[in-house]
Amino acid sequence: MPITKGYKQLVAEAHAKIRTLSLEESKIKHDDPNVVFVDIRDVRELEREGMIPGALHAPRGMLEFWVDPESPYHKEIFSSGKEFVLYCHSGWRSSLATATLQEMGLSPVGHIEGGFESWKQAGLPVVEKARHKP
Repeated sequence: MPITKGYKQLVAEAHAKIRTLSLEESKIKHDDPNVVFVDIRDVRELEREGMIPGALHAPRGMLEFWVDPESPYHKEIFSSGKEFVLYCHSGWRSSLATATLQEMGLSPVGHIEGGFESWKQAGLPVVEKARHKP
């Protein structure tokens, strides 16, 4: 059976209802102690490409569970009242994740236009992520 809605439509629908921060807005927010940058990429992407300094790694597959206070996996940071800025590689996954967190009632939340790739190409700060040791 063919799918009825593809990723392009899902991302477009998410973009219509979420806040997308430009690189300039993101750069300004990066220095704000009341803003938490959240990297939702896979750990292998972090190890390969690095990440935004000070960002919290919250894998996409666990994000809703970490945000929900009723979940046994809840992380206190998501109940802090801070603003959250999500990012992935290009902004697709973070668009969908931002829409989901917004639907869950987390506020304020947004994502970086163009994702980590745009951040990196703009010459903004990046730190290396240490490889996990078995």
